[in-house]
Parts: sequence; C-alpha cells; structure tokens
Amino acid sequence: MRITRVMSAALLALGLAAGPAVADSSPGPSQEGSAPTEAGTSFRTATEIEQGQRATANGSAGDYLYWSFPADAGQRPTVKATVKLPGTHAAETWRIDVYDGLRRRQACQWGAQTRTAAANAPSVELACVLRTVRAWSEPWANDPLPGTYYIRLTVVDLPTSDLGVRVGAEVRVDSEDMGGAAAVDGRLAEPLVPGAAMNSAADEDESGTSAVLSAIEPEDGWSSGWWSDRWVWTGIGGVLAALAGIAGYALTRGSGRPTRVPPGA
Repeated sequence: MRITRVMSAALLALGLAAGPAVADSSPGPSQEGSAPTEAGTSFRTATEIEQGQRATANGSAGDYLYWSFPADAGQRPTVKATVKLPGTHAAETWRIDVYDGLRRRQACQWGAQTRTAAANAPSVELACVLRTVRAWSEPWANDPLPGTYYIRLTVVDLPTSDLGVRVGAEVRVDSEDMGGAAAVDGRLAEPLVPGAAMNSAADEDESGTSAVLSAIEPEDGWSSGWWSDRWVWTGIGGVLAALAGIAGYALTRGSGRPTRVPPGA
C-alpha cells in the first residue's frame, strides 16, 4: 500500500511538471488584422507573412506571386492557397511551390500542389504539407532547415486568350509542432534567412555595415535546437524505472526469516 501511494504521488508530480511543456506547444493567436494585401514578384521582393496570417493579393494570370514566412525546428508547415478566377475563363492549371532559405525547392508530403480549374470555375484551392523542419542536417541532404521559406504561386497551363486576366489570391501558413519525435542532436549556427551571412561578416568588422534583407522570425524567437519535450519523457521514464525497481524488490524480498527455521538456528 505504501509503495502504491508513493508511485501515485510521483506520477501526479510528473504530470504537473510536464503540463507546461504541452501547453507551450499550442499555436499562437492569428494575425489577421495586419495581414498583407500584396505579393512580391521574385524571391528578393517576396512579401513577408507570419504563420497564422491570411495574406491576400491581386495579380494577373501568368504572373509569379511570392510570399515568405519563418519556420522553426520541430514544425511541420502546411501552406494553403486559393486562387479566385474571373467569371469567364477556359480550363487552367495552377501550382504552388515552397522553397527554403537556400532557395531549394522542398517536396510536399501530401496535398494538391497542382490543380486544374475547370472552365468558368470560380476558384481553385491548393495545398502543400512540408516535411518536418529539422534543427540540423548533413550538408548533402535536402532536409528542410530552420529559417525563411518562400511560397511561389503561378499558373502553369493557361490558354493565350486568358493571359493577363485579373485574379485574386489568398495564402495561409499553419504549422503543427511535432515535438520530441522530430528532435535531432545538433543545430545550425544561424537560421537560413536572407542577410544572415552578411550580418555575421559585419560582426567581425565593426566598421562594416550589415545588410538585412529579411526581418521575419517566430514570435518567441528561433529555438536553440537542443531542448525538446523528449527530455521530459526521458526523465519520466527514468523515474518510473526506479519506482518499478523499488516495487519489484519489495515484492520479492519476502517478510524476513522463514517460519520453518528454528529460532536458535
């Protein structure tokens, strides 16, 4: 009975300790009020958006529309886009691509990355679920890493008669926190954001000037890369193993001197 009470108290204490770690992984509030209403036309002019924002833009069929957003280690971003088409048009195919801070195209795990809108359809919806962002990777790998990501929306199959017609676009980025299951040992020295290399060079020479091309980052800053909730579960596992050892010893050691042995023996 005593061992049962000790184990129950320990589990309750561990549950209270692990509670804040779970609560901290909940997504932040949406930034709908300050969402941008324009899109860039290249990587260098990409419009910066935060995760949770619904950005809008107007353009012409045939243009390239660019946005950029930050993604940190342990997140699995989902990019969704809606293209609002004019009332009369032929069948056309739209595509959404996502690039990392090194401008490497990142593959989608699933989602309708390319979709064809039927003639006179009011809109077409696209989606791309990226792989989980890793805190560190081998130089030869193409894994998604923390930093800036670029969204490119364009039409890939368009009749000449519809070239240049006005269209509207909406994009939104949300992320799921994958937790310790996606944690790796090691981290990047700097996130893959535009201007990071130039900033590092400017720090060595105080007389130099730093060029910052992007200022977006997660609301609570970039993660250090070493902490994850798997440390909490590792600690819980260690405590449970110790309690199991104590319980096993108490159950197998018996009640002391066997009753069949004479007292004087």
